[in-house]
Amino acid sequence: MKTKEKISGSEVRSPEQMYDETRAWKSDLEFYKDDLLFLHHLIDNYFIWMIRKDNVDEVRKMMSGLMEMDAQSAEMLAKVAKHMAQLGTLAEKSDAEEERIAALEHQHLAREMHEFVARLRKQRRKIFGITELVVDQKKWRKLLT
Repeated sequence: MKTKEKISGSEVRSPEQMYDETRAWKSDLEFYKDDLLFLHHLIDNYFIWMIRKDNVDEVRKMMSGLMEMDAQSAEMLAKVAKHMAQLGTLAEKSDAEEERIAALEHQHLAREMHEFVARLRKQRRKIFGITELVVDQKKWRKLLT
């Protein structure tokens, strides 16, 4: 077993451990891709009710934000796949300098994943919030008619 060292105050994992973590990220990103599809469908299903004058700007922002998240999701999936391939190669051959570089890249990718998930959660809350308002308004209209 390789000894762990510190790089910039963070624990460095073995290439195998980083590979396992990266594989988990890939799985998460594939789920988030489906989650984004669901959010698109949610907006599509309630779009007609969302475009009232008081909601138009907010819906535009949500749709724009969702499209940005789609692009970021694809970009993150590509980065994670590339990182997995590099770690797979690194696990087969041992090179201390390449391991150090891979560890730094892994830390950077970990920060990017954290930021991506935070942005996605924020976007999801916005969409659920306005959709909830629309559904409530729709229910009230049904009750009043």
